[in-house]
Amino acid sequence: MADPSTYRPAAGTIPVEPGVYRFRDDKGRVVYVGKAKSLRPRLSSYFQDVQNLHPRTRQMVTTAASVEWTVVGTEVEALQLEYSWIKEFDPRFNVKYRDDKSYPSLAVTLDEDYPRLQVMRGPKKKGVRYFGPYSHAWAIRETLDLLLRVFPARTCSAGVFKRAGQVGRPCLLGYIGKCSAPCVGKVSQQEHRQIVEDFCDFMAGSSTTFVRRLEQQMKQAAEQLDYERAARLRDDIGAMTRALEKQTVVLADGTDADVIAIAEDGLEAALQVFHVRGGRIRGQHGYVVDKVEDVTTGDLVGQFLTQVYGEDEDEYVDRRLVPGAGVQVGVDIPREVLVPALPPDAAAITRWMQQLRGTNVTLRIPQRGDKKALMETVERNAKQAFALHKTKRASDLTARSKALGEIQEALELDEAPLRIECFDVSNLQGTAVVASMVVFEDGLARKSEYRRFGVKSVEGQDDVASMHEVISRRFARHLDEAPKGELDEETGRPRRFAYPPNLLVVDGGPPQVAAAQRALDELGIHDVALCGLAKRLEEVWLPGQDDPVIMPRTSEGLYLLQRVRDEAHRFAIAYHRQKRSKAMTTSALDEIAGLGEARRKAVLRHFGSLKRLKAASVEEVMEVPGVGRRTAQAVVTALAAGAPATPAFDPATGEVIA
Repeated sequence: MADPSTYRPAAGTIPVEPGVYRFRDDKGRVVYVGKAKSLRPRLSSYFQDVQNLHPRTRQMVTTAASVEWTVVGTEVEALQLEYSWIKEFDPRFNVKYRDDKSYPSLAVTLDEDYPRLQVMRGPKKKGVRYFGPYSHAWAIRETLDLLLRVFPARTCSAGVFKRAGQVGRPCLLGYIGKCSAPCVGKVSQQEHRQIVEDFCDFMAGSSTTFVRRLEQQMKQAAEQLDYERAARLRDDIGAMTRALEKQTVVLADGTDADVIAIAEDGLEAALQVFHVRGGRIRGQHGYVVDKVEDVTTGDLVGQFLTQVYGEDEDEYVDRRLVPGAGVQVGVDIPREVLVPALPPDAAAITRWMQQLRGTNVTLRIPQRGDKKALMETVERNAKQAFALHKTKRASDLTARSKALGEIQEALELDEAPLRIECFDVSNLQGTAVVASMVVFEDGLARKSEYRRFGVKSVEGQDDVASMHEVISRRFARHLDEAPKGELDEETGRPRRFAYPPNLLVVDGGPPQVAAAQRALDELGIHDVALCGLAKRLEEVWLPGQDDPVIMPRTSEGLYLLQRVRDEAHRFAIAYHRQKRSKAMTTSALDEIAGLGEARRKAVLRHFGSLKRLKAASVEEVMEVPGVGRRTAQAVVTALAAGAPATPAFDPATGEVIA
């Protein structure tokens, strides 16, 4: 644990201009990023008596080993640079807004040639436009089912779409008029994209325009005595009306706004957002956050706005690159954002949001009327969500700190193991041997840094040798990457293997621990603590010791080690099953005469699955390019027998000998 006075810069060397600063640990990793209107007073506040600091701030400054800063011209530039650095370095002491639930959204895959409408959860993807989120997936499906009458866009998966094109027949939705069937050419690519764009416009709030257009078309059809078309348009208007009725009008003036409310205590906060478009609530989102410093409600609002709207900035740019997407930059930032308290740099944040949106944005606290009443409703939701979150976590922050302290004491470590890596090996009787590495920081899973290994040099079922290989590979990469300080080409962040863990955990007893220690010794690594956790009695084994360390069954430290070990086991099993499933898919074709690797892949690609291939005739197999009658007959015979076979052929007739 570092003493902040050892790296405190001289007061006269810190500039007074606006800027962004970074704290780094002794490994050079960025642990905190912040911005300030004036760098000198802000940085000086970190180097007072550590006992007077907020507990999380105290932990941050004692973990850090250096501080650096960059001067910028304006507060808006500082805001943009701070967001860029947080996104690049992902510092673990910065406030991170986590979804309190993975809400589903209605997604439109504008990056595909034939965009698809679907329910989607999880992080946003580039080239996809989202509507929502919604509280329930069934609410999206009900709305989508109603609107497909009017906007018959594609909803099927890529596999179904491709197979329909191959057989020349659309799916059921295409026959009943709820899909325009672009898979079989009933509409062109441009016509289908126009349908999707109209759907997006309707969902974005242009509902009145479409209803009026359909009403005019219905009247014209009735005047022309085309009653069948008029009846269909009447039903389409009814479907639109029912879809709109599902969204309650809360603001009579048709305002587009995001309404934000916060419930908090000294350690955590829960934040709720209602997305109002055209006066109707189009979605709801919830977040929870651990407070890093003694921040105010206004500070939380400012950090939330930069993180959430900043994430959408790449989406806006990406949409402009989608041909025919018809989406303008900044459409997801509403004209008005209602907040419980203004952030200290409200003017700078407002200018930044206006730059993203391209038009005027208002950031304010509602004082009266419908907007004040809506804010009170959102506040009630935030308080309920916060109470539920506190019940679930049940002093989780305290428990995690206690767990890390107990592990430090039990294993006699110099410092608490803030970064723990755990390894596990999985195989089935020596086949498909794989291993996993999971990472926990501050007692929480860091899934972005998980890694999978295919064991290469070990033959058969030898977990000890496999563990030695995997540990050697992981730390060889560490020794190779740490001195270079390179950035990952895909993420732009420092390479994951460049940082060693404070504690290395292996799933197993003395043999696995000894193998891991041998790998570390061979590489000359002596500053990483090592232990093993045996499943049978939950004993903690240390290198070179004849007796295990026994931690109490009720220990928070043992519970954390069990969670780490179980997560590594789960991750390894998932990878092993994936590899085994892939191997089993092609095993039935491996030994068929005349069917090499290229033809085997071509056959599976043509039929899509082994089940469909088994039902195929010789003539159907011969449709695969490069497969003749003899090879097709061998495939059908082998699969009909239920096992791989190498058939014999009559040299005179070329037929398979039974």
